[in-house]
Amino acid sequence: MDLEQCLLLIGVGSFDWDLDSGELGLDAGALAVFDLLPDEFHGRVTSLQGRVLPEEMVRVTLAVTEAATTGADHYGVYFRVRHRDSSLHISHARGRIMRDDAGRAVRAVGLVRTASNDGAELAAIDPREERRHGIALMVQGTTQALSRAVTVDDVVAVLSGASGLDRFAADGLVLGLVEGDSLKLMALVGQTMKVLDELKLHDADESLPLAEAVMTRQPRFVGSLTDLSRRFPHLGPYIENMKLDSAAFLPLVAQDRAIGGLALFYRGRKEFTDADRNLCIGLSGIVAQSLQRAMLFDEERDLAKSLQATMLPRGIPDVADCEVAVRYHAAWGGRDVGGDFYDVITLPRGRIGVVVGDVQGHDTHAAAIMGQLRIALRAFAGEGHPPATVLSRASRFLAELDTERFATCTYAQFDPATGIVRAVRAGHLPPVVRHGDGRVGVPRVPGGLPLGLATDFGMEDYPEVRLDLVPGETMVLCTDGLVEDAGLDVDTGIHNLVEVLRTGPEGAEDLADHLSHALWERWGTGDDVALLVLRRLPDPGTPQEPRIHRYVHQADPEGLADARAALREHLALWGLGAVADDVEVAAGELLVNVLVHTEGGAILTLEVLSGPPCRVRLWVKDRSSTRPRMRSPGETATSGRGLVLVEAIASRWGVEPRGEGKAVWCDFVVPDT
Repeated sequence: MDLEQCLLLIGVGSFDWDLDSGELGLDAGALAVFDLLPDEFHGRVTSLQGRVLPEEMVRVTLAVTEAATTGADHYGVYFRVRHRDSSLHISHARGRIMRDDAGRAVRAVGLVRTASNDGAELAAIDPREERRHGIALMVQGTTQALSRAVTVDDVVAVLSGASGLDRFAADGLVLGLVEGDSLKLMALVGQTMKVLDELKLHDADESLPLAEAVMTRQPRFVGSLTDLSRRFPHLGPYIENMKLDSAAFLPLVAQDRAIGGLALFYRGRKEFTDADRNLCIGLSGIVAQSLQRAMLFDEERDLAKSLQATMLPRGIPDVADCEVAVRYHAAWGGRDVGGDFYDVITLPRGRIGVVVGDVQGHDTHAAAIMGQLRIALRAFAGEGHPPATVLSRASRFLAELDTERFATCTYAQFDPATGIVRAVRAGHLPPVVRHGDGRVGVPRVPGGLPLGLATDFGMEDYPEVRLDLVPGETMVLCTDGLVEDAGLDVDTGIHNLVEVLRTGPEGAEDLADHLSHALWERWGTGDDVALLVLRRLPDPGTPQEPRIHRYVHQADPEGLADARAALREHLALWGLGAVADDVEVAAGELLVNVLVHTEGGAILTLEVLSGPPCRVRLWVKDRSSTRPRMRSPGETATSGRGLVLVEAIASRWGVEPRGEGKAVWCDFVVPDT
């Protein structure tokens, strides 16, 4: 039997802990002490979390930290290990601190063994159980709170929050971070800490105790703040107003770099025992590691945000008689980068293209693909292709990239002069339209497969749907992060969007903020969001010649009645109620003709022509180029009298071609009063 087998039998093993990288090496004997199988250990301290309780891990960390900071060569520590059968066993580690040429602790190597359960070893684990339990709770609470902190602001919030002082059993707390040659105080917690406001940014030198601790990387424990003012006279006036007795000034060191300092102030305490000092040093180490992790995250986030900014449009072009607002919101808790995007593209003949899309994933790779796809979409659209062709070409482009990602998007061409929208979508949410009277609808836009997948499956068909955006109406495009939540399906999310949109402000910018606040923040911001709001400005005419517009959807049974009521209401408002009956009858007949005999809805316009004579003109526009014709219905006929009625009650009427459709108009002379 060799030595390794003997050590294994008696419960002894060796360890090698890299204090910089956190890598931990355990031999077979050490794995047996921790009751770990080889495939359960991954070479990191975190692999021991299931066996070594948090408070026991703190005990080990404190022992190593104390030896490393005080210059000791050796350390020993007892701790308890929970085996897989839930039984607790006392273990002991004896280690040696290895230092580099500069004297900095870099490794801890030694032996770990299963200790006996006799009285001496049991006493060594902790003679004062109550104090041990209190320390454990304090450290565990701080560790848990900081484990949820992602950014530096999150760490500051944990330390300065309602329970910040309780976690350190302190009466005052100051957190400072190194910024260049200065120490910036990020948090002042406690009733009297505000007196230090004047010191929020000062030189990182030895003129103040916290800065000194940062510069020397050595903690300072002060039993009398009054005596401290003799060493640091600049601090004297502040100490008098703080009304506190003692303090611990602790450097925050991570990866051999002082990143800041933590000062804890106490009332009624006159001295610091060895246990108190070890606890403070251990807590400062936890804070330093959290801050270091948060700083790295913030740096990555800033880099990602710069990347995202280069991928999204730098500006949005002005659109005649329209407002356009765009928003991009990164998922909170992520690195502020993702695959969601928007764009507004200038097209030939005064039109624009609007697009909102989402590349699969929430990482820099998704952002990079998003940037390439957005540029490709812009190029295909700028060539003047129909919307369906733009998406089919974009799908082929994405499929040819060296990636397994797919993308969804909704793309629409919009003509500001006519209000005509031609929309297509690829596995994405449909547009949502708010009409001038506040009603909100979700147009039926049949969708194709997501970009990339459509090409892979040979299904690059994207049905195009025409919509009409009349003056005063708003169209909203968004990604799923605005409407989806873990507990909601998409239909419920869209219903919520409709309700929030119905009550939102009119302006595009205000509405974009309203939707972001009411929906994106409501869901907990777990997903990134791209949002585009396109509003066609109202066309109210002039005070002398006012005008209104309404869109009547073919599938909206209440739209006809609402439109007739709106005509009567506005005629009364304009003081032209005398012609309201005739206008309402003519509008009903013309609208019914459109809804029955064409495949789309109708745009209703009512305007005043000041004359003389003063007239009211009614327009009904549709998508059919077929001209209506007067009929001569028989006595028993149930239809065909619409234009006969219009001719009978209007002073004159006519038909004009309008692009792909036509407009039927009729005038009503306002009688003199």
